Amino acid sequence: MSSPKVDTTTPQAGVDLKQMAQGLRRSVLEMIYQAGSGHPGGSLSAVEVVTALFFCILRHRPQDPGWSDRDRFILSKGHAVPLLYAVLAQMGYFPSSELSSLRRLDSRLQGHPDRDLSMGIETSTGSLGQGLSFGVGVALAGKLDQQDYRVYVLLGNGECDEGQVWEAAMSAAHFKLDNLTAVVDHNRQQLDGWTKDVMDLGVLKDKWSSFGWEVMEIDGHNFDHILSAFEKAKEVKGKPTVIISHTTKGKGVSFMENNPDFHGRAPTREEMEKALEEL
Repeated sequence: MSSPKVDTTTPQAGVDLKQMAQGLRRSVLEMIYQAGSGHPGGSLSAVEVVTALFFCILRHRPQDPGWSDRDRFILSKGHAVPLLYAVLAQMGYFPSSELSSLRRLDSRLQGHPDRDLSMGIETSTGSLGQGLSFGVGVALAGKLDQQDYRVYVLLGNGECDEGQVWEAAMSAAHFKLDNLTAVVDHNRQQLDGWTKDVMDLGVLKDKWSSFGWEVMEIDGHNFDHILSAFEKAKEVKGKPTVIISHTTKGKGVSFMENNPDFHGRAPTREEMEKALEEL
């Protein structure tokens, strides 16, 4: 995939989001296959949400990554970083040729995000549960500094087992952080299997609502749903918004879909060839 120099202070027009999503899926799988390790399942489930954010929603400047008025994207489910690297390279934050260095010694592309604003990475994540707390701090700083940037945090549904997520949720509501939008990638799986078996979180919509958040539920693979939800979130005043994005783990590759085995396993050569054929 090429790495164009683009200025996305405003959303781009004319981008074929479905085609872009398929290209990002291919990049994710190629990176993980070449590295021999990584997390394909949870990367593939979040492709549409991340594509919509970077190409239609976020204000950001690849040629000026430290721009103070940029919107902030925080990948709290840090194991899905191959997807973040793929989209950042596509946007021009760094050369796409670097993607093949995922998880290699001396590479900038570590197995989980390492904060580097020059690459568009806002914070280090990987120890699950911490991203929303960081997002609350960044959103609160924006309010105190009277800046109008927005903060977007992508969480995993298994990550919502962590108590720190709910401490952050309480804080966000308490401080009325209407510049903060969280997205839960609700693919119903985590490392050890199905979330309902590992730690049943009940009805997520009711749980987040009880913590004082505006809650939306969407099909996380439907661009119309995704874009509509992000636009509605901008209009919410006086409280933060969470979008529960119903997705399929391993989306786009038949033998990876809803298969917990691919939470953290790279495909074999044969599996890779079959996956690329499907994509």
